[in-house]
Amino acid sequence: MKINNKTEPSLELKISDWELDFYSRPIIESNGKKRWELIICSTRSYETEDIFHWNKKCPANEVNSIWLTKALNEAINDAKKEGWAKPSKVRFWRSSMKSIIKKSLEAASIESLVSRRTYNLFDRIEFLEKEIYPKEKGYVRGVLAPTFNSKIENSPQPLPEAVRGDALTISEISIGELKSAQNWPIEFGDIFPIQQPLDNNQLIPGLRLFSKDRSLALSAWFSCLEPIKLIILKNQLILEGSENDKWLVTDLPEKDAENLSKKFLENKNNSFGYQFISIQSTPYIEKFAGFWILRDIELIS
Repeated sequence: MKINNKTEPSLELKISDWELDFYSRPIIESNGKKRWELIICSTRSYETEDIFHWNKKCPANEVNSIWLTKALNEAINDAKKEGWAKPSKVRFWRSSMKSIIKKSLEAASIESLVSRRTYNLFDRIEFLEKEIYPKEKGYVRGVLAPTFNSKIENSPQPLPEAVRGDALTISEISIGELKSAQNWPIEFGDIFPIQQPLDNNQLIPGLRLFSKDRSLALSAWFSCLEPIKLIILKNQLILEGSENDKWLVTDLPEKDAENLSKKFLENKNNSFGYQFISIQSTPYIEKFAGFWILRDIELIS
């Protein structure tokens, strides 16, 4: 006999992609083996102010997809207890672990995406390497394992003709304007709240692309590219994306390249490396076919 037909109200879980790194750390354990550790964090968004952080050490003799799959399921369960839904997508950038990570994510029914748009993960690893690991027994100064390195050696490929647009310009935008991006009409892109204590008047560099008839097609292509950052290499403006892609956006006059390079470096030092890419049909319309916030990040070495 049913005594009470009332059911508990369903709790609305917070939704976010995840960012993941599974590799050795600068710690030698008591058994003489390097520490292996799984580091997970959620991707920052405007939907929630919280960030889900999760770490788990892995025995050096169990570095495989079986251990990682079990750890992922444990992380998913722990996340649910903290009010987080199971992620539908996980980004990771360490190519040497691609096979193990992809196999484990597939086993957990989660889409994997090889991408360096893992800005929260970079910040988390940097925090651990600066504030936590040096205080632990067995810490070893220097690099025990490869870290994320922005100096990808691949030669840049020219942007495909179909996505070059009608015109482009290198421009600047203020941090204050960037903070209001969530209110802009944007078709494609990736924006997130800026947490660092930056002056709203601080200007950051970026690329503006214009295409009267193909702005949406350009934006869809750039979205698949997973744009990471803009750099100046000699007299070339280069866009890095995905795992190790490098695209030649345009050649610059030597004098302009020198001035821009100084601005980019100054911004990286003073403004946490923020940049942007915008795509519009014309410079005069207040609507974006595409808009991305980028960061030129270097982890400590």
